[in-house]
Amino acid sequence: MKFLLASTLAAAFAVVSTAAIAADSGSNDNLSCAIGYVTGVGGAADSMREYLATPDRDRYRYISEHPIQCQVNDEGRATGCVGVENLRKEKVSVYDEIDSATMSVVARIELEHGQTYPIIIVVQKKDVRCDD
Repeated sequence: MKFLLASTLAAAFAVVSTAAIAADSGSNDNLSCAIGYVTGVGGAADSMREYLATPDRDRYRYISEHPIQCQVNDEGRATGCVGVENLRKEKVSVYDEIDSATMSVVARIELEHGQTYPIIIVVQKKDVRCDD
């Protein structure tokens, strides 16, 4: 009787574990990589919230009217960023998860006259692909 109970519990545990692994492997919710590529819109946290709240029909206009801008100090650090940027296969360092839909990454963005600077931006998780 004890053997039957033990084997039933072991079988139930195996089924639950397999289902959890299958559910986790297909999702992009838990990015466990340090380097990735972003294709989509990213930007300063406040600007990204505004962009995501904008109706789909007005998003292209929002991107063109709110380009990303930052103050760059003498040491080459970008601060006080506002606006959004359309990224195409941009290599990024994955920084931190913000919520279930967005995360922050470090990307090199052109800010002034061809000069690129590393800045922390917010992107949608669905737009990030891990580097293999």
